[in-house]
Amino acid sequence: MTLAHELDAVRLNFSPNDLLALNLALALIMYGVSLDLRLDDFKYLLKNPKAFFLGIFSQFLLLPFLTWGLINMLNPPPSVALGMFLVAACPGGNVSNFLSSLAKGNVALSVSLTGFSTLLSIVATPLNFALWAGFYSPTASLLREISLDISEVFFTVGLILGIPLILGIFTRIYRDQLATKLSKILKPLSILIFAAFVVIAFAGNFDLFLAYIGVIFLWVFLHNLIALAAGFFTSKIGKLPLADQKTLTIETGIQNSGLGLVLIFTYFDGLGGMAIITALWGIWHLISGMLIAGIWSKKL
Repeated sequence: MTLAHELDAVRLNFSPNDLLALNLALALIMYGVSLDLRLDDFKYLLKNPKAFFLGIFSQFLLLPFLTWGLINMLNPPPSVALGMFLVAACPGGNVSNFLSSLAKGNVALSVSLTGFSTLLSIVATPLNFALWAGFYSPTASLLREISLDISEVFFTVGLILGIPLILGIFTRIYRDQLATKLSKILKPLSILIFAAFVVIAFAGNFDLFLAYIGVIFLWVFLHNLIALAAGFFTSKIGKLPLADQKTLTIETGIQNSGLGLVLIFTYFDGLGGMAIITALWGIWHLISGMLIAGIWSKKL
């Protein structure tokens, strides 16, 4: 059996309890992230529309397009390609604000973009995923076999991202001091819980993960590289200030792979190629993000 057939055929074991725990952990992360959002953050976007629109363009239009181009060049197994399309369709990751701060970027822009892109992703993530996966015939065929109902994906993304985000914003508006206290506790705690559940879930599939990590890492590396490059060159061509360039680079290169894993285990039955590349992306983008932020923090 070839690598492509193995990755497309294998299913990672993930119990209903594991999936419920993963959903709750991701919702908790989004609630913790949204506690830092204020109405002023959205007003900031109105006052700085150029950086905002370039950020949205880079993340929701350019990155999926470049992902489609990369997949056409690499011709990975269909399940891996489907995972790459899903990662590219997800909103920014929850650590992007911290990395922007470390890199001496524009933190206000980072927080604002994270909040707005998360709300936008309720519509944009399912649409982008279905659109670009449909443009590539191997993944289009795989989607037809799975019989994915995209309306159900809308519901799940809205439930996991939208509700915690709105609750967090309202907590900040009406209980400002409570929001500050909760934010200090929830953000590190929720990330640790999420990481623990992912590790536990993949522990039962560790042999599969090790068997394919060498091949898949190259695809993850290249995919993450074009994501970072998309943000950097978009902001560079747009002649944004250096701090904004750093932020857009990080916002585009750090994706919410946790959301991707939830969708994979909910609607794709833990499809091997999708799950492994999304999980590995979740590890690698933190490493690459820390490396870039660390370099920027020292040199600039």
